[in-house]
Amino acid sequence: MSPRRSYDQYCSAARALDVVGDRWTLLIVRELLAGPRRYTDLHADLPGVSTDVLASRLKDMERDGLTTRRRLPPPGAAFVYELGRRGRELLPVLQALGKWGEAELGERRPTDAVRAHWSALPLLRALAGAGVVEGAGVVEVRLEEGEFHLNVGAGDGPAYGDGPAPGTADARLVLDSATCAAVCRGELSPADAVRAGRITVTGDGTLAKALREA
Repeated sequence: MSPRRSYDQYCSAARALDVVGDRWTLLIVRELLAGPRRYTDLHADLPGVSTDVLASRLKDMERDGLTTRRRLPPPGAAFVYELGRRGRELLPVLQALGKWGEAELGERRPTDAVRAHWSALPLLRALAGAGVVEGAGVVEVRLEEGEFHLNVGAGDGPAYGDGPAPGTADARLVLDSATCAAVCRGELSPADAVRAGRITVTGDGTLAKALREA
């Protein structure tokens, strides 16, 4: 385990960057906001990271109290990484960073990797910012690239999850990648997209009704 590098400045921002400022750390947090993940899953969804760097970052994050590692019971019998309390507290930090970065997103470049669930946090942010969704519930999202679900008002639990909702979703959204990108860039609100027919909403839950009536 490498010693932690420090800015050696008595400043809370500098201290925070001592912990999360290394390359890949916040993107690992983004992945773990979906809940426990195996090392192989993390490596697959962080294209460009080397195995050595990912292993090093995970060890550093465990040392710093951001993550924990545990073994799944049989028949899984694999180790998974998950966020601890300090790691989960980074959700609003990532949301603020994502909001700031909307202006940098632009059009997708030919070299850009993409995963469907990378749109989860921007969509959560868009739903909250529009003031449409209140309370807690599960929103299932289907894109051309795949499916994921949002845990609205999840509290201490995972903010989102890859794939369909494990149970009955309160609302299901179907949208194309262009619409999703426009929402993620802050150019289109979820409510306007629903009214324009660019997002199809199904479901009988409170969240579905709120989106249809916005």
